[in-house]
Amino acid sequence: MMQRRRRGRQGRRPSPLYVDQRSATKEFIPNPEGAKEPVSLEPVELEALRLIDLLNLSQEEAGEKMGTSRGTIWRLLQSARRKVTSALIEGRKIKIE
Repeated sequence: MMQRRRRGRQGRRPSPLYVDQRSATKEFIPNPEGAKEPVSLEPVELEALRLIDLLNLSQEEAGEKMGTSRGTIWRLLQSARRKVTSALIEGRKIKIE
C-alpha cells in the first residue's frame, strides 16, 4: 500500500493506493545519457502502466486492483506516459522512487 502525497493545501487526504508488484529495477540509464536531469517515476504510476499497458486491463479493472477510481488511474497513466516519453525522446534517466 502506497501513501500518496497531497498537492497543495486544500481538499481531503488522498486514500492509499495498492501496488501489487514492486519493481526490482530502481532506474533506467540510456546510452548515451542525456545531460538533462532524470525523470522520477512514482511506484503507483509504474503500477498503472503495468496493469493497463502490460496486462491489458481496462482502467476500471486497474482501479479496482489499486483501490481507486478510474479517473485517478487515467491521471496516473497520463503522468507516467508523459514522463517515460520525455525520458526516451530526450535521453534522460528514469528513476523509480
